[in-house]
Amino acid sequence: MNVGDIEVVKPDNYGWLRQKLSSEEIKHLWTCIDKKGERIKNPVLNHITASYTLKDRGDWFLKNTILPKIKVYEEVFGNRISDVIPVSGRHPYYLSQMWVNYQKQHEFNPGHSHDGVYSFTVWLKIPTRYEEQNPDSQCKSTFQFQFQDTLGQTRTYEYNLNPEDEGMMLFFPSRMWHCVYPFYNCRKDRISVSGNVCLDTRLRM
Repeated sequence: MNVGDIEVVKPDNYGWLRQKLSSEEIKHLWTCIDKKGERIKNPVLNHITASYTLKDRGDWFLKNTILPKIKVYEEVFGNRISDVIPVSGRHPYYLSQMWVNYQKQHEFNPGHSHDGVYSFTVWLKIPTRYEEQNPDSQCKSTFQFQFQDTLGQTRTYEYNLNPEDEGMMLFFPSRMWHCVYPFYNCRKDRISVSGNVCLDTRLRM
């Protein structure tokens, strides 16, 4: 982009995808939760009451939800696998981890990133309303991305969660820093599903 004879340079950066999932996709996730596996012990997840492993039976969620998101992401932002994993050949993606979080009032997930190439979060139950939680315009009941600009300043992007956001999915590079703020004055659980997508370098395409 030029302004007169001045070239305006905008550094390339990562972004993310946001989409409301279909009823069929949501139904599949609830089916996975009904058959959830072992409880997860993780330093980050220790700030939340309970997290359990999930199995994507028949790779249904991978094929119908994850792979189409990867296609869109790479069409928009480019293929950035080499930024994460120094591979020279083409390898298939697989869903390396998926889990369900049951978050109670006062609990939170501190700033962290994930393993893999891509990650995602889907909210299935949101028992609170952001405006009621935040009469003083704070970050209660909020999911937040955190990143640095070219001056080294921390920038944030918030998703202020309400019941209308149930079924919403965020799909983002695994190394993108993010956190989940607590909510208050509500005895119901906030339920979300997260997962990591990796390359299977044992196989070639």
